[in-house]
Amino acid sequence: MYCNSLTEYQRFNTREVMVGTIGIGGNNPIRVQSMTTTDTMDTIATVEQSIRMIDAGCEIVRITAPSKKEAENLANIKAEMIKRGYNTPLVADIHFTPNAAEIAATIVEKVRVNPGNYADKKKFEEIEYTDASYQAELERIRERFIPLVKICKEHGTALRIGTNHGSLSDRIMSRYGDSPLGMVESAMEFLRICREFDYHNIVLSMKASNTLVVVQAYRLLVNHMMAEGMNYPLHLGVTEAGEAEDGRIKSAVGIGTLLEDGLGDTVRVSLTEEPEFEIPVAQELIKRYENRSEHDAIPAITNCPVTPFEYQKRASNKVLNIGGKNVPVVVHDFCAKEKISPASFFALGYNYSVPLDKWNITDMACDYIFTGNKVIDFEIPGTLGLIYNYKTWLTQKNKDRVYPFLSVKEYLSDVELSDKMNMVYVTLPELNEALVSKLKGDVTATIMIDTYNNHGMAEQRKLLVELIKNGCKTPVIIGRAYGNLTEEQLQLHASTDIGALLVDGLGDGIFIAAENCGSDQMINETAFGILQATRTRISKTEYISCPSCGRTLFDLQETTAKIRAVTSHLKGLKIGIMGCIVNGPGEMADADYGYVGTGLGKITLYKEKEVVQRNIPEAEAVDALIGLITEHGDWIDAD
Repeated sequence: MYCNSLTEYQRFNTREVMVGTIGIGGNNPIRVQSMTTTDTMDTIATVEQSIRMIDAGCEIVRITAPSKKEAENLANIKAEMIKRGYNTPLVADIHFTPNAAEIAATIVEKVRVNPGNYADKKKFEEIEYTDASYQAELERIRERFIPLVKICKEHGTALRIGTNHGSLSDRIMSRYGDSPLGMVESAMEFLRICREFDYHNIVLSMKASNTLVVVQAYRLLVNHMMAEGMNYPLHLGVTEAGEAEDGRIKSAVGIGTLLEDGLGDTVRVSLTEEPEFEIPVAQELIKRYENRSEHDAIPAITNCPVTPFEYQKRASNKVLNIGGKNVPVVVHDFCAKEKISPASFFALGYNYSVPLDKWNITDMACDYIFTGNKVIDFEIPGTLGLIYNYKTWLTQKNKDRVYPFLSVKEYLSDVELSDKMNMVYVTLPELNEALVSKLKGDVTATIMIDTYNNHGMAEQRKLLVELIKNGCKTPVIIGRAYGNLTEEQLQLHASTDIGALLVDGLGDGIFIAAENCGSDQMINETAFGILQATRTRISKTEYISCPSCGRTLFDLQETTAKIRAVTSHLKGLKIGIMGCIVNGPGEMADADYGYVGTGLGKITLYKEKEVVQRNIPEAEAVDALIGLITEHGDWIDAD
């Protein structure tokens, strides 16, 4: 188990940790954090950016301290903040330099250390450790870490033990591999040293750019804490999430999935944007849980067949292109649209060429359109299917690629059905023995699930669990309805609600019914963005882009835009864009190509985790990246 309940919303009960005057965990609200991107030695710029973050709602400010001089300058930053009337707790972000951490711990309210590079090493070497040599390395780390623990305890300084998937040490990798378990064990080694000295002012995090790894690692961490009687607060985040809607969707999938199960005491959304823009995104994710415990009761899940610590796709039948080994489909809602014409399809990835009299199909072309009772009276693209309400389907059933949408009552009645595909609308209260029995014997059946519960993800998970337990392999489209939201709210809510099921291998498609929430194009792209973020269907280039900080050696936003402009057509390729070497080399293991700042105005290129070209002048680096992609056969010219 990794949470209190899979069906009843409850915050996981963690101990309270004080960061200055701000309490994390316990009965405190979920806190919002962010990190400065300025040079830490520029006191005024750092203070002014911190104030912009705080005024936007940031409750804890993190500042990088890569060496002793930056750690010492935190005192000047703190003094200037107080002078300006701001007492917000500061966190020193430390990598590689224990002496900087020890200085910072006497100045600021919290220190963040990364176990993978605080006292360990990462050279991407495969080393065979005996039990004795492994223990010797642990003892060496212990001796490096103990002074910081003692200083934190003496000064009442909080400590975040923050594991990053991209910076697991060679020692951890040699024993546990590049895995969520390795991330957890890396943190637990440091945690056990803290406990040895009766120091408990600790927060834990398990960050990665891969949302599945994020979710599995945090769950496994809580599972291990439960087994050892621990309950330290959790800081949630998806690292290198990127920018714009992609970064928001990816963050919501990883963070939102955990929040849905009551995990998380503090949140940082890592976007390749100005840090104050991260704050409202985090606040929107959090506020949905203020009254979540008041939701309608959902029957408990016992002996859950879903594996929470590793990805396993639910087995389902293949019905047309839905289920089986197919990627999840996207169904778009045109039910409320006043008029449907060929031009309406342009927003859904279909472009009609009048001179050629043919449809051009993009990588984000939806698979089905639900029109309710509105009849399409023109030729549709050859890869598209139409879904009508049952009675309307009866008038159109002789046409190609048209399918009925039925209520449970209609489906269980003795009515005519399609011999190809029948979509049945089901909510958990409607799931009964007669329905399951008919579904199991019907090779044409698919299910569109929906929920009216305020804790809707958990209710839909319960429905899917019941199907698994009853041996029902009918494909499932995850449907959710939203109304009167901004575009960003829709992206965050849908990514949380639907993404939380997809990361557990539940679901064969997405249906977002969104009324007054934005354009058809945005809604369709959100559906594909969720599938991309859950790595269940790849439709575009993925950018693993860090949010920038004081260590960054080039303008990340400008550089990301340049790289995106020339590579956005390379579907399925993962490109890492890292401002420095702290997590860059490690995250390259999850990217096909990497662009990493390694000196002022100097870029190093990676193929996966291997260095290919070092210290390229920044002005030449994007062209060099294109050359590298071309050299390895992954470049195609844009249309």
